[in-house]
Amino acid sequence: MHGTIYEFETLPGFGKSSPSGKSSPSRPARRGRAVPLVGIVRNPRSHRNKGLAPEMAECSNILTETPRTREDLYHTLAGFARRGIDYLVIDGGDGTVRDVLSCGSDVFGEDWPALIVLPKGKTNALTVDLGLPNHWSLAEALAAAHRGYTQTRRPLRITPAEGDAEGRCVQGFILGTGAFAIATEAGQEAHRRGAFNSFAVGLTVLWGIAQTLFGRTGNPWRKCTPTRITNRETGRELPHPGPGREDERFLTVATTFEKFPLGARPFGRDPAPGLKMAVIDWPVRWLMALLPLVLFGLYGKVMTRKGAQRFHASDLDLDIGGPFILDGEAFPAGRYVLDEGPQLTFVVP
Repeated sequence: MHGTIYEFETLPGFGKSSPSGKSSPSRPARRGRAVPLVGIVRNPRSHRNKGLAPEMAECSNILTETPRTREDLYHTLAGFARRGIDYLVIDGGDGTVRDVLSCGSDVFGEDWPALIVLPKGKTNALTVDLGLPNHWSLAEALAAAHRGYTQTRRPLRITPAEGDAEGRCVQGFILGTGAFAIATEAGQEAHRRGAFNSFAVGLTVLWGIAQTLFGRTGNPWRKCTPTRITNRETGRELPHPGPGREDERFLTVATTFEKFPLGARPFGRDPAPGLKMAVIDWPVRWLMALLPLVLFGLYGKVMTRKGAQRFHASDLDLDIGGPFILDGEAFPAGRYVLDEGPQLTFVVP
């Protein structure tokens, strides 16, 4: 949004009530209109929005808001809910999507309006998963919505496992720990140097592999993070077959994506919907050298024995000794519950 929404030290959340202490807004039933009512959350700081006017702002059925803080964002979404909007447009990048899904979790619960994402950020990984063009106008998106072109996805939902956690969560699509946090910083540097979207992802991956392969002891790219992963359904902790300390992991990535930038297939050719996780226990050099092939589908039992694992899950406990990244934003170390959020309907071409 316009300015910093989340601070590193705390997770956002409004519990079961709004910031003012009032109960969540009642929502009228959405019903077919001759002209749909569209609510837009626009981030003017997003890469492709800077210096440009909002699209179709003169239309009476288009409600465009640019909230400056997360409290403003909550009230904006609550206002949209009270008016029973037909479509919720997120005009920004992956971080704006994360902000809207997190601040709107208490507003919409399991009953969200259809979502339209206008890819205006620097990476736009969600739009790759959904198959959206890099330049997709609001008029084109509304035309696709009228034709009924949609896909469904569930976001990741991360909730603190201890303390005053009632109703507090963040929602997004890519979570990472360990080397993923360092890679995110490298990706930001690539953005500053003019690389965006899949090209920036590719540069970051290659740079990270080089640092991990040739880095000496003490290189931050080769450090591991205290991490424990437990399946809440079975109560079993994820085994640690690779070298290194049993309570540490080099890299952990979770997502509900089914398609990835650059055509990568880290979870196989046809990954199942829902929560997926990939884990590397220790940066074994030959394994890291093969990582580009792993990202494009190479996988075998010998890799599992050396600590490279991938699996599907639905409900996990995470005990992380370092920060985790959710769609580009850092959140503090701690104990969390990771599961799937509500089913969302996205308009696609």
